[in-house]
This record gives sequence, C-alpha cells and structure tokens, in this order.
Amino acid sequence: MSDAFVLLEDGKPVAQARGDLVVPWWSFGKTVIAATALRLVEQGRLSLDDGRDGSTLRQLLTHEAGLGDYGGLPAYHRAVAGGDAPWTRDEMRARARADRPVFGPGEGWAYSNIGYLAARERIEQAYGGDLGDAARALVLAALDVEGARLARTADDLDGVRMGSAQGYDPAWVYHGLFVGPLLAAAEVLDGLFGPSSPLSEASQALMLKRLELPEHNRPPWALAAYGLGLMCPTTTQGWTAAGHTGGGPGSVVAVYRRTDGPRRAAAAFSLGDDQTPVERRVLDLLADGPP
Repeated sequence: MSDAFVLLEDGKPVAQARGDLVVPWWSFGKTVIAATALRLVEQGRLSLDDGRDGSTLRQLLTHEAGLGDYGGLPAYHRAVAGGDAPWTRDEMRARARADRPVFGPGEGWAYSNIGYLAARERIEQAYGGDLGDAARALVLAALDVEGARLARTADDLDGVRMGSAQGYDPAWVYHGLFVGPLLAAAEVLDGLFGPSSPLSEASQALMLKRLELPEHNRPPWALAAYGLGLMCPTTTQGWTAAGHTGGGPGSVVAVYRRTDGPRRAAAAFSLGDDQTPVERRVLDLLADGPP
C-alpha cells in the first residue's frame, strides 16, 4: 500500500491521501524534461532530428540513442550509500564507458539516464540557463503548478520525504531531480494532455507515440512500451496508460494517466524500493475511479 496517493478526474482532485506530501519525483522528471525540450522545439530553439552530436534529441528522449547507463554500476550505488560526493559528469561518463555505445543510434532501445543528461545539456544550451529555470518557465508555470522545483543541492531536499535517504545529494541524478507535492506531479501529467496544455497537439502525439517493448514486460503491466519521455504500458484490462515510474534510494513514485476512457490521472508514492505495489495502486485508481 502506498504512503500517499492522489486521483484527478477532469483535472480536479477527487480522492487523495497526503497529496500535499513533498516527494522526490525521480524518473518522472524525464516527462518534465521531455515536455521542456518539446516547448523549445516548438519555439525553433531546438531540433528533434539534428544528429550532429552523434544522436538526435528525439533518440535521446526515446532511449534509442544507444547510450549506456550508470544505474548498473556497483561503484555508483556504493558511493551513493556511503555518502560520497557526487562524481563529476566526466568521471561518471568515464566510469560508465559512455563513449562505447550499446548500439548505433536508432538501432535499438536501452533505458539511459546518460541519454537524459545529454538532453538536459541541450536544453540548457538552447535556453541559456539552468534546467530548473527552463522547466519552470516553459512547463510548470504554464500549467500553473506550484511547489515543484529542481533540487540542486542536499539543502534543497529539506522538507522532502526521503525516508532512509536523508542527506542524499541530488547531483547523483545527473539528468536532474525534480521534487514537489505528489498532487503537483499528477497535475503536471494531466495538464500536459489537458485542454490548456502548453504543448501543441503534434507534440502531445509525439510523446504518446508508443514503441512496444515486450522483452521488458513485468507486473502489473501486460505490455511494456515507451513513448517520448513517457512509459506507455498496456494494462491487463486492455487499456493503455502513460506516465512514468521512478525510484531512488529509499522510495518509489508512479504517475500515470489513462490514454483512453475517462480523463483520469493518478500518482502514488511509497517508501521502500518495490515498484509493483505502487504501480498497482495507480492502476486501480485509474481503472476504478474514486475509492
């Protein structure tokens, strides 16, 4: 059972428990990053298909760039658990052998936080400022979402529900750790695809364009798929969801919406590291409505 949950219907909260709890958004931040990048694309300040750096922004955001990841490095987890100072980006890339692609750009799929760091760097270069400022100006403020922010230092996590990860340095999340009320996370996802979305219909469709990944199937989903900054699984009931699950030291968050049927978005958060019950909680809320 989750420590906190929230359900929106037609953009309004209809059920929640501790929806005001401020939590780490972990990989739900990828959805924010993708939306921020698309806003810059719409403004002509970024291109989805410029491949001059070896891979395109589109490939980075869909995990098709062929870059590796640092999440599987035992040394990374030892350093985080030991309270070490975060590695520099160059050191992280060297340790993860980021210069050795898993496959050629566009020739496969592999989840990559390093890819999202590259997307962050392109956003910051195009925007002329920090990712947090870009996301606030282009996405969060446009959605009128309060309380969400990019955590830059350990002090920025004061008041955030971190569980066993007290003292965590958000710089260990190289693509950026967004934090905020659980309700705000649901509002962001709902708003990106609502009637007042800051994204064009074309950009929304790009985010929701699914690549089915049956080799990554796991409970509680019947069929895994990924879009652009969105996990887009099919449920055992046959309808699809879109959003993102995130996990880090001490906690899990899941934020999803239905892509068909009632306009519902839900989020759940729990301490611990088991994603499945948190995702099941969200799935039940989306399927059944208010408890």
